[in-house]
Amino acid sequence: MAFLRSLFSGVSALRNQQTMMDVIGNNIANVNTVGFKSGRATFSELYAQTLRGASRPTSSLGGTNPMQVGLGMAVNTLDTQFNQGNIETTGNNFDLALFGSAFFVVNKDGQPLYTRAGNFQLDADGRLVNGSGAILQGKMADAQGVVPQGTSLEDIVINKSIKSPAKATSKIEYSGNLDSSAVPYAAGPPESGGITRSSASAYDSLGNPIVLTLEFTKTGSNAWNWSASIPATAPATTPTVVGGGTVNFDSKGRLQALPTGTPITITPTTGADPLSIELNFGTVGEFSGLNQNAGSSAVTGVADGYASGSLMDVKIESDGQIRGTFSNGTIQTLAKLMLAEFGNPSGLEKAGENAFNITSNSGTPGVVNAGGTTKIYAGSLEQSNVDLADEFTKMIVAQRGFQASARVITTSDEFLQEVVNLKR
Repeated sequence: MAFLRSLFSGVSALRNQQTMMDVIGNNIANVNTVGFKSGRATFSELYAQTLRGASRPTSSLGGTNPMQVGLGMAVNTLDTQFNQGNIETTGNNFDLALFGSAFFVVNKDGQPLYTRAGNFQLDADGRLVNGSGAILQGKMADAQGVVPQGTSLEDIVINKSIKSPAKATSKIEYSGNLDSSAVPYAAGPPESGGITRSSASAYDSLGNPIVLTLEFTKTGSNAWNWSASIPATAPATTPTVVGGGTVNFDSKGRLQALPTGTPITITPTTGADPLSIELNFGTVGEFSGLNQNAGSSAVTGVADGYASGSLMDVKIESDGQIRGTFSNGTIQTLAKLMLAEFGNPSGLEKAGENAFNITSNSGTPGVVNAGGTTKIYAGSLEQSNVDLADEFTKMIVAQRGFQASARVITTSDEFLQEVVNLKR
């Protein structure tokens, strides 16, 4: 009954070709699954029965090779293929695609998991979560926007009610022109151009705006006085003078020397800290900032302070920095998204819902910054890496392998039938 070996070989082939078909079916079923990584089945020969062993050659007789008959086939590996999937733009700020080999780190019920699927959204607590409720991990920045060092990860939370604190003004940059042809103010009427005013909005430490008005008065050839004032505090009506000095120009209209009288000090009545404001009129000897040339006088001032602001928008950069844009024009780092790298990603174990678990053969994950070997694309998703043309080709191969193996079984059965019929 030695020919029955073919029967059992055919049976093993049927079973394992079915496994290959199972893998193909799962790949095709997940052709539109975000971040899905396709599987692959490989086979190996099972055992071989030795009918005759090899013999050593002698001086009078040549050696002979072993005679063996294979006993079927088995599944060698079921691999997960982590080649890059196509990236599709979605326009959703919290959709994230990875281009590279790293993984997102998520936490589900206290267990860290790893995934390539980046379809995240905010929950009621402001946490970034995926469809299964797993929370995206990273590092939260402090109030100054500084992200801590180290590899310890925590839930990423976007607090929509966060405020950007006010910043007191410390410098006002002035630029423009003072009319060189103006008549000194003391020698002519106001319309002679000998006096020019410029207003700028400064802010105290509580974010209250303070209108600072500078009045430039021409006192002689290439010489001007300036006076700084703020609005009067009721019941007074006369503006409060908070500083003054001189500014002089050379024969080419450039600053001849640093203006006097700066910085100025303002004591707010709102309970905010006193302000010390540097007034920058430009660079001595250069055509920058404030100059004196022919033409109408026009001076503008730009302050560096600002009021407090509300969070308006959140953007995730390719390096994982999560930055918030506030209504006062400031941009601040809120958190940083961290990634995990594995020495052997194929050793990861599928945990369902597009997630993977570490195993003894995947290695311990290394926490890495995005933007190096792996970049993050916000507003995009990595699609499944399943190649339909390749899967259908493999399906044909699996089908033919199954049919051929079935034919081996039926042919072996015919052999058995002939043996049974020998008695007739």
